Amino acid sequence: MKNHKNQWLIIFSLVFSGEMIFSLPFHIARFFRPTVLEVFGLSNAELGDVFAIYGLIAMLAYFPGGAIADRFSARKLMVTSLVATAIGGLYLAQIPGGLGLAILFGYWGLTSILLFWAAMIKTTREWGGSHKQGRAFGILDGGRGLVAAGTASMAVWLLSTILPTDLNALTQLHRQHAIQAVIYFYTFMTLFSALLVWWIIPESRNTDSATRIRVFVDIKNVLRQRVVWLQAIIIVCAYSGYKGLDNYALYARDVLGMNEVESAQFTSIAAYLRPIAAIATGIIVDRFIASRVILIMFIILLASYSVLSFTLPSTYGINLIYATLLVTFVAVYGIRGVYFALIEETKIPSHITGTAVGLVSVIGFTPDIFFASIAGRILDASPGATGHQHYFLMLTLFSVIGILATLMLVHFKLKNNGVKSMK
Repeated sequence: MKNHKNQWLIIFSLVFSGEMIFSLPFHIARFFRPTVLEVFGLSNAELGDVFAIYGLIAMLAYFPGGAIADRFSARKLMVTSLVATAIGGLYLAQIPGGLGLAILFGYWGLTSILLFWAAMIKTTREWGGSHKQGRAFGILDGGRGLVAAGTASMAVWLLSTILPTDLNALTQLHRQHAIQAVIYFYTFMTLFSALLVWWIIPESRNTDSATRIRVFVDIKNVLRQRVVWLQAIIIVCAYSGYKGLDNYALYARDVLGMNEVESAQFTSIAAYLRPIAAIATGIIVDRFIASRVILIMFIILLASYSVLSFTLPSTYGINLIYATLLVTFVAVYGIRGVYFALIEETKIPSHITGTAVGLVSVIGFTPDIFFASIAGRILDASPGATGHQHYFLMLTLFSVIGILATLMLVHFKLKNNGVKSMK
């Protein structure tokens, strides 16, 4: 019984730290985008360029981070990463200029990925075993969503208590004090998650020298597998959908007519759909097949983004818009919750999980480099509703590519299985 309790404490610490590591780089801009743009004096394109720097450094960190995760203790790697990331939050609270932000986000691209990401995914795969991968990754991402929504709700409350009740009297100084309080809140939560990992995650054994040498051979073999490349493309498309949620607060203000607090409340409340969608999708994946479930989710996204690309509240009513936005939240969170279950489906050996995750992530998370910059320019080029419609057209294209990549993965997986059975 004690062991059972320990297992749930382990997944809880993975869930909490797995979201807090990204709270400073992403939550503040996601849930409080209009306020962030005002306080830091940025356009959408300029903020996108800052995120592109994060994405570039993160991309360079994924691969070596995977190899590191296969050699060293996940506990020590994750704690170091969390503390280093929290230190960056103290600098962000000083409201740096453009150059300072660029350096900070580059720093975060290193601290949040190099020592953390592959270690977390590897530990989660080990937690799930061979028969509960969907549930393991569904709980990881769904739990992370619950943590994101819960902390965002607290941060929104903090913002609303500092901002004046009469928003017509809102000044730049009010906004600055409010966003600084939010930054300090997320910094504290990141440090607290480091303590959780140190207390709960058990010390893992280092691999032996023979395994270290074999890693280079396994990398070569993994690179030859088409299903691995297709999995990376699937993650590119799914992660682009997730990145797409970053501009929903802006959409709520520009198209749905909400103010800064209301738009933050809308996105933070919708974030509560993430645990429901991810965990439910994970349970479904364990009963069926991850690739087929992901295919259905991409088809739903294709239909939803198409509606948002051509529909405004003035045409078919605001209720249709709300319903479609909520559907995109559910589908995006569902895919994100289980796409790493494809590692087990494509039969990647467990002893090189970290290396495989590093290789897939190098490609899969490239939207961290390009998505925000492109999206910012699309929105700035056509201010208002038109820009957002063009934005959803771009997301429609990613859904089409995701559908094609998933269909190809299913085809090659079946073909490979057929060859193996003939042998």
